[in-house]
Amino acid sequence: MIFSNDGLEINYLTPSEVKAWQAYSEIPEPTQRNAPMIQRLEETGLWIPSQIAGRRWPMGCVSLEITQRCNLDCTLCYLSEHSEAVRDIPLAEIFRRIDLIEAHYGKNTDIQVSGGDPTLRNRDELIQIVKRITDKGMRAALFTNGILATRELLEDLCQVGLVDVAFHVDMTQQRKGFHSEMALNGIREKYIDRVRGLPLAVYFNTTVYEGNFHEIPALVHFFRKHTDVVRLISFQLQANTGRGVLKDRAVQINPETTIEKIQAGANKALRFDGVTVGHPSCNRYAIAFSINGNLYDVYDDPAFIARVLEATKDTVLSRTDRFHAVKTAGMALLKTPQLWGGAARWFLRILWAAKFDLWAARGKVGKLSFYIHNFMDACHLEHDRVKACVFMVATQDGPLSMCLHNAKRDDYILRPFPVESANGEALWQPLGERGAVSETDEIQRIDPKIYPIKHLKGRLREQLKQERNENRLSGLQQALKTDKDIVLED
Repeated sequence: MIFSNDGLEINYLTPSEVKAWQAYSEIPEPTQRNAPMIQRLEETGLWIPSQIAGRRWPMGCVSLEITQRCNLDCTLCYLSEHSEAVRDIPLAEIFRRIDLIEAHYGKNTDIQVSGGDPTLRNRDELIQIVKRITDKGMRAALFTNGILATRELLEDLCQVGLVDVAFHVDMTQQRKGFHSEMALNGIREKYIDRVRGLPLAVYFNTTVYEGNFHEIPALVHFFRKHTDVVRLISFQLQANTGRGVLKDRAVQINPETTIEKIQAGANKALRFDGVTVGHPSCNRYAIAFSINGNLYDVYDDPAFIARVLEATKDTVLSRTDRFHAVKTAGMALLKTPQLWGGAARWFLRILWAAKFDLWAARGKVGKLSFYIHNFMDACHLEHDRVKACVFMVATQDGPLSMCLHNAKRDDYILRPFPVESANGEALWQPLGERGAVSETDEIQRIDPKIYPIKHLKGRLREQLKQERNENRLSGLQQALKTDKDIVLED
């Protein structure tokens, strides 16, 4: 279906198309894992020299949701009104989905262990999940709000191969006692200190909405001071999806205006078009060297960067060992003589621009990456963006685009699936009691209003609270009226 948006025609998926779109179930041959991504990018006109998808990897990342439960109630939340009532899926099913990810995308695939908040999962099971990912040769990242991600837990997860940790901290989370993003820096600093010295690449995620859009420059400035630990900051633009009470995004918030805010905080014009990550309307990426607190754009020459990307497409760089990453990149460059001239000019240009900062920092160089995720509204899914998606969710059927999964989340989290039981194979029930299985594969269409208030968050919780307050007020008014009538009768 074609709609007009600011003079542009956009092909949105119709409700029937959303319903019909299925997870990717066909597993490619091991030598052809990049082929499906390349084909989809060709079909959308995005297989271009700067495209990293299909060259460096067959898929950007896969979200492995190991629980639907969360210990916060964010005003912007992609989860379902049913999520708090959904049981954690069995460990055997989690392992099956990990194996399925490896079959689709192979080793070195980035898997986001997420939820809900994954730290609410049984601790031993969480450790086993990370170990399973590592044993398959893939890279595990813990995506958490950090509340239960203790130093001890992170140390244990590092022991079994955790590579990244991403802390989500922002004003949508309604953390008590905090009234601005800058006030939340106290929590961010606590998390930074918690992971300091661990062999982890540390990221921070921030949901961008009208309430904190103006604070992006100050937030970037804050992270410029912590590049000894923090490697990447991700700005995730508000989307009307899930159970959150906030809905439509303010018109002034988009990738371009967010870039302007980032550049203001960076005090530098950074290129966000040096590499293309899937669809440019979904993802924008920049990377800078951090020297003496100042930033220097790595992608300042997009044409040269595209040549480097093609020449090093099979190179895997460590995210936790800087020395190993630099050594690997250097060896790849030495094997590519045609890049030597361009590399020398690029290196000398940055060296000259940063000469005073290099002297002040005694040659110490850090890195800070900026990522913008422009998620889609559940009722405004663009066909080409879904097709070119590089951010999957691991479902029971296979990988599925994150935005599409959010739009039809209940179809997946409420659907029973086969498990082994004492009597052979049975169907595990997401809304049943612990250990409940059945013989029906029908999705349980339950009105979430029947759940206890502890199982409700977001819009429905606010709605029911308002209704209950109105009922109490009505009851009080009725009681007062009754008392007044009694007095008059007396």
